[in-house]
Amino acid sequence: MQSATPRIEVYQHGEIVIDGRTYRHDVIVFPDRVLSPWWRQEGHTLARADLWDVVQARPEIVVIGQGSMGRMVVPEEVRRWLEQQGIRVLVQPTPLAVKTYNALRERHRVIAALHLTC
Repeated sequence: MQSATPRIEVYQHGEIVIDGRTYRHDVIVFPDRVLSPWWRQEGHTLARADLWDVVQARPEIVVIGQGSMGRMVVPEEVRRWLEQQGIRVLVQPTPLAVKTYNALRERHRVIAALHLTC
């Protein structure tokens, strides 16, 4: 039986393919849907407000993709806030975050918040 959880098929700088659909803006991959474009208050610095919908979805794990070269900043305060909500946080450059998300998606309630450039 195949999971209904979205699968990331391809990622390259500035573009991602999820379940056959191509996105060219940052995305949040929820267990039941994909949100794109995903805009952040400060562009290359993650804020709590940027992840409000993620927290409301109550994942076990959130995988944050910092961009192809890992330039999106995830402040320690944001990581702590997510952990206080009972969410395990993995912060990685997006190429690695995609692999991590795909490896976890079948066994865990996981959400990926992915910056596609930088």
